[in-house]
Amino acid sequence: MTQQANRKDQHVGLANQQYQEASGEDLAAIRLVHHAFPELDVADVAISTRLGDLNFTSPFFINAITGGSPQTTKLNQRLAILARETGLAMATGSVSVAMKDPEAAASFKVVRQENPKGLVFANLGAHHGLENARRAVDLLEADALQIHVNVPQEIVMPEGERAFRGWLDNIEAIVAKLEVPVIVKEVGFGMSRETLVELYGRGVKLVDISGRGGTNFARIENARRKSAKYDFLEDWGLTTVESLIEAMSLPKDQRPQVIASGGVRHALDVVKCLALGADLVGLSGQALHWVRTPDSMETAILAVNTLQTQIAEIMTILGAKDLEALRQATLILPPSVRDWAQARGIDVSEYGRR
Repeated sequence: MTQQANRKDQHVGLANQQYQEASGEDLAAIRLVHHAFPELDVADVAISTRLGDLNFTSPFFINAITGGSPQTTKLNQRLAILARETGLAMATGSVSVAMKDPEAAASFKVVRQENPKGLVFANLGAHHGLENARRAVDLLEADALQIHVNVPQEIVMPEGERAFRGWLDNIEAIVAKLEVPVIVKEVGFGMSRETLVELYGRGVKLVDISGRGGTNFARIENARRKSAKYDFLEDWGLTTVESLIEAMSLPKDQRPQVIASGGVRHALDVVKCLALGADLVGLSGQALHWVRTPDSMETAILAVNTLQTQIAEIMTILGAKDLEALRQATLILPPSVRDWAQARGIDVSEYGRR
């Protein structure tokens, strides 16, 4: 097994080991204001959404997780079956390993083989150029490409990169010339409004803010270190909620569309992210938890179907017939988020006066 393949297995093992049932930081503390008369039936609620030219029957999807080894081939196969049986879109983990090791390509190709008609996203690091971006898309016959950015992870990773120049230029070139939509994705450290402005100026129309609160790659990489630990970086970054607040402080016509991910565990978390302005919600750690064993598929399918039903039911309670209406739901942010917003000069009082 190559060093990269072994690292992929370590990542999955540590992600499962560190999985927590609790919702991400800040998400659980948000309160939605209850109004007693929604004047709406569950049957009237639409949970579909749109991201650029991509249509989604559900407002959540299976976000980037893994690939690159025999073990992760089996995981990707189960995730692809789950996506196929529930109509979810699915992103693979980074296909960088397949750029160097052709034998690793099978762990990604299995996704399209199991789900030939579904929405599939490839994933590649920002240090790659246009040629590799096209190879990644071709490998999966992908409908979109995620470009992940992960500087803190690389710094903590024992064998991580130390050269980060040129990432924005790579992203700009790929967005301009790739034949499918491009999503720029953090890996759990969040995005500031300055980051979003920079990306939008480079032509990026879709981002995944992927905030702190879910799978913690600083903690995962720190666990892999034998010495010179980076415990002090395990809480680095913006939470998912802080990132959403930052994004929504920008005018709609001056920012990308936003995917929210990081610490999403159940239907209420999804609804809160959508109410805060996200157009789509990604689940990674939770999806991995669903399919962690070979005999978990029936339970996983039931979990996704239940999640879809519960989202519609919570939207009914809120009187929101669709996602556009949901974005007008009244909510109260926790003190930690209000303090963050005040320090950053962001007015969040309107969320409680909708």
